[in-house]
Order: sequence, then C-alpha cells, then structure tokens
Amino acid sequence: MGEDQQVSSGTIIPVIDLREFGDSHNSEKAYKKLREACEEWGCFRLVNHPIPMHLMSETKAVFRSLLDLPVEMKERNVDVIDGSGYVAPSPANPLYEALGLYDFGSTEAIHSFCDQLDASHHQRETIENYARAINELVFDIGQTLAKSMGLESELFKGNWHRRFRINKYNFTPQSLGSSGVRIHTDSGFLTILQDDENVGGLEVMNKNGEFVAVDPWQGTLLFNLGDAAKAWSNGRFCNVKHRVQCKEPTIRVSIASFMLGPKDEAVEAPQELVDDDHPRLYVPFIYEDYLKLRLSMTLVAGEALELVRADR
Repeated sequence: MGEDQQVSSGTIIPVIDLREFGDSHNSEKAYKKLREACEEWGCFRLVNHPIPMHLMSETKAVFRSLLDLPVEMKERNVDVIDGSGYVAPSPANPLYEALGLYDFGSTEAIHSFCDQLDASHHQRETIENYARAINELVFDIGQTLAKSMGLESELFKGNWHRRFRINKYNFTPQSLGSSGVRIHTDSGFLTILQDDENVGGLEVMNKNGEFVAVDPWQGTLLFNLGDAAKAWSNGRFCNVKHRVQCKEPTIRVSIASFMLGPKDEAVEAPQELVDDDHPRLYVPFIYEDYLKLRLSMTLVAGEALELVRADR
C-alpha cells in the first residue's frame, strides 16, 4: 500500500467496555462485540480497565526520561531476541527510536533492563508495578478473547514471549506529513498500546483499505491483533495494518506491551476452529522462527503468513 492512502477521521474503532463482561445482562452482547471487533478491525479501544490513571501517567514519565538519556547509555539496552533492545533512528524510520524490555513478566528481566540504564529505585518500582498490572490484564483479555470464540482455553497462561517497546517519535516542523513508522502488522498475538495522550498520528487500516485516524483518548488502552492471532484464529481475526504519521511538530511517546507467542509450543488454531467449512489455513509454527522469517525477508505487513499457509 502507498503512503498516500486515503485517511478517514469520521470513523472510530470499536470501543470495548471491560465492565460489561461481568454484567449478566450484557455479557453475551459484549462477547459478540469483542469477537466482531477482532474479526472486522483487528483492534479495539478498551475502557474501564483496572490499571490506575496515576500508574499510567507515572510510567509514561519514567520511560520518557529513559528515552531522553544519551545515546551511548541507551545502546546498553541490547537484544534478547531479535528486535527486543534499543532501536536507533534509521534511514527507513529516521524519526523513530525505541527502548525494549524483553519479558516484562520476569522480575529478573526488569532488573536487568533497569541496570542497563542506571534506573533509580523509583523508576524500577514504577516499571515493576506497571508490568505486573499489564501482565494481569493481558491474561484476563486472553481468556475473554477465547470465550468470545466459544473456547475455554486459557490464552497466555503458559510460558510466552512478551515485551515492552517504548516508542519515541522525534517529530519536527520539517517532518510534518511524513511517516514516523511505515505500514506494518505486529508479528505476535496481541499488543496493548498506551498511546500518547496528547499527540495523535496513529492510523489503522480498515477492511476497505482506508486508513482511519486513531485519536488520543486519555486513560484508555488500544489493543491490536497481530499475525499470530490471525493464525491462531484460523484466519477469523484480522491482523491490523497500521502506521504512525507526523501530525504535530513535537515529541510523541507510547508504550507497547506485546504478547508475542508461546515459548514452548507452536502457534496453531485450536481444533474447535477447524472443520469442513473452515479447513486449517496455516501450519503450526514456532513464533521465533516466524519472526526470523519476517525479518529476513522484510515482510512486515502480514505477507509472511502466506509462507506458512497449509495449502502451499
């Protein structure tokens, strides 16, 4: 798709209210709305979630201060798996840089990340509290997603690859209208995005191939489904294409929490989602192998799934 794609601001992505799943009168309708959001959009906005506003704000401030460190310090943030460490501005994404914390479910991994960047006691404590809250929320959402598909399986309860990526966009007056991050899908299963509450620029692609602006909404979280979710759902879920455009000449910071894929088993559709009308679309694959395939062939917008189709 070209960068001159039409952008619509008149449509908002689906909004999911977490409280409705605990309401016996509305829960069936809520599950249906969630499933349809995953199938039609591959993303949704979550409201009334349990993560406190003050923790979200404090974590954003902590990560912003770490992103403002000198480059030589940020370069200590090294990869654990491909793409999990510091990403410097590049010719492909000159306005973008990021820090990475691999395995936010591990206290040891959090301490290692903080040691690399000489984080203070307060910064460490804030990151640990945020990681714990995100970890609990993603387990709840995984179970809710499974139930929306009529399954009782407990998604994300096993040993999963998971990662924080803290994104910084160095937008300037000269970069207005340019791309902060090019069009892509996420490689993993589920991304929880704490977007910049003041600066827009995120756009998602709808089923018509049009980009829809996702405006800031303080206190909410944005959920994106990636390639692994499309494979797990046997093609039912949408792996949403998205990009970031420079709309304002200012710094933009966001926190992405990725549930990437299982460490000890393959990504594959449950048998309940496979039948004569819905034959298996993708062969089972190990997430790390799939990530390497995407990166080696520079197939970042979902095209790599075609290489793991069952009918090839």
